[in-house]
Amino acid sequence: MKEIENTINKNKEALIITDGIVVVGRDQKVIVFNAAASRISGFKGNDVIGKNVKILFQNCKEELSLFKKSLDENRTFSNLGIDITCKNGKNKNVLASFTPVKKDETVLSVVFIFRDTKEMLSMAEEIDKKTLELIDQKNRLDAIFNSNIEGTFTIDDNWQVTSFNYSAEKITGYKKEEAIGKKCWEIFNSSFCRNGCHMEKTMLKGKSTIGNELEIINKNGKVVPIRVNSAILINNQNKKSGAVETFIDISEIKNLSAHLKDRFHYIDIIGKNKELEKVFYLLESVSKTDSSVLITGESGTGKELIARSIHLGSARQKGPFIALNCSAFVEALIESELFGHEKGSFTGAVNTKIGKFELAQGGTLFLDEIGDISLPIQTKLLRVIETRLFERVGGNKSIAMDTRIIAATNKNLQEEIKAGRFREDFFYRINVINIHLPPLRERKDDLFLLVERLIKSFNKKFNKTIRQFSSSAYDILMDYDWPGNIRELENVIEHSFVLCRSDIIQEDDLPKYLRNKKAETISHNMLINQNQFMAAEQDIIINTLKKNNGNKTKTAMELNMNPTTLWRKMKKLGI
Repeated sequence: MKEIENTINKNKEALIITDGIVVVGRDQKVIVFNAAASRISGFKGNDVIGKNVKILFQNCKEELSLFKKSLDENRTFSNLGIDITCKNGKNKNVLASFTPVKKDETVLSVVFIFRDTKEMLSMAEEIDKKTLELIDQKNRLDAIFNSNIEGTFTIDDNWQVTSFNYSAEKITGYKKEEAIGKKCWEIFNSSFCRNGCHMEKTMLKGKSTIGNELEIINKNGKVVPIRVNSAILINNQNKKSGAVETFIDISEIKNLSAHLKDRFHYIDIIGKNKELEKVFYLLESVSKTDSSVLITGESGTGKELIARSIHLGSARQKGPFIALNCSAFVEALIESELFGHEKGSFTGAVNTKIGKFELAQGGTLFLDEIGDISLPIQTKLLRVIETRLFERVGGNKSIAMDTRIIAATNKNLQEEIKAGRFREDFFYRINVINIHLPPLRERKDDLFLLVERLIKSFNKKFNKTIRQFSSSAYDILMDYDWPGNIRELENVIEHSFVLCRSDIIQEDDLPKYLRNKKAETISHNMLINQNQFMAAEQDIIINTLKKNNGNKTKTAMELNMNPTTLWRKMKKLGI
């Protein structure tokens, strides 16, 4: 709003009429005749300078006498309505002043200053019109600014608050008058203020930020969680003039989220990505049933964590949660791991062993990497799921199964079915409900929350007080695709904790392959730009050659280059 007020003032200044100025010496000859005087009278400087001042008062003898009185009697006349004679011979009414310039009581010259009264009136009306238009625009913007449901404020280059809307007042407890002129951190009092906050990234790097979450302390000392966006402000000279931030109070959202976490125990699932939110809502429904669930997603996306969350939110939460990685056993042993075996049932079976199905009775059996088991084992598992009965290897007694099955895989089971490596009927038995976890590269908006949680976890593990990643180190994390997903992220942060010797993790603390990846990305982008340039250059040369029917001399002339240079470029580009 302040900028609009400044614009109004600048428009007023820009519309002020430049006065006509004429300086006349003792010999009554014109010494100075400025551009405004030319515009008003129609005379050019060459028409008047060196001539008798009478040329401006040909039809105005009374006005000429005023000039002579000023010159001869050292008299000053101000704001007089007089006429001057223009070049076209017509008189024009002007508002004028005559001021003598003297030295040692002797008048050396007279300064004659005048304005066109009609022009003044017209310009004054234009000023009023433009001012009213700008005031209307300011009022409209004020209304929009203050009706915004989001808190909105701006700061200048000195981090001082320059505007503060009604919603910002409600969320922070500070009135606009209290906030204007203060440093933004004096209003928000967040632990992130002056500590790598989003506004620092915006102000120092010119980068916009979206969806950051943090906590502030309002005027009454209450902790308020907010979600913020920030962007740079550019003035009319295309230069940075500060930044703008919008923010909303997410207390209710946080309270609801906390309620869901308390109720369903999803305490370790971190994220606010839209696809992950769909998973959260699905978990609530799934946990209330006893149906089989298939969790799909790349390695390291947290499939077991989801399985444990389903178990803890179900009626079986007091029962055991038994996990088995199906890819960790050869075919000869996995059947024993699943169903157990009787003593002497095969070489090495010196004792009776209880299998995972029995261990999971009354609870949940999580079969990870289900896509890696063989077709014979799939057949046996299908039968167990259908009959709800199983037998130990080498045994003849059927055992009733009271176990919920949750399976997971990083493979595309539809493709495995087409390839003949997975039974279609088994797939439909375990895939009653499907939960798909997006890879980390598709939910980069969760990276900050994941990093924050892992920093807290590793601070406890290593007894350190690391606060954050530096901006450059965090940019590397954001630019990386994370093929190993959350598991890889956890390993990277643990590696960084081991090497970090301060409270901020720097680029050099990151694994070497991540730092090399950054350099490779830069080199790759440079190569792409170079190839694009060569392709464009090739197109220009080919099109110009066609235009000149293949004449290289004419082509070189049109392209403003030496024929030898053209020949060398054609050879290089394979033309």
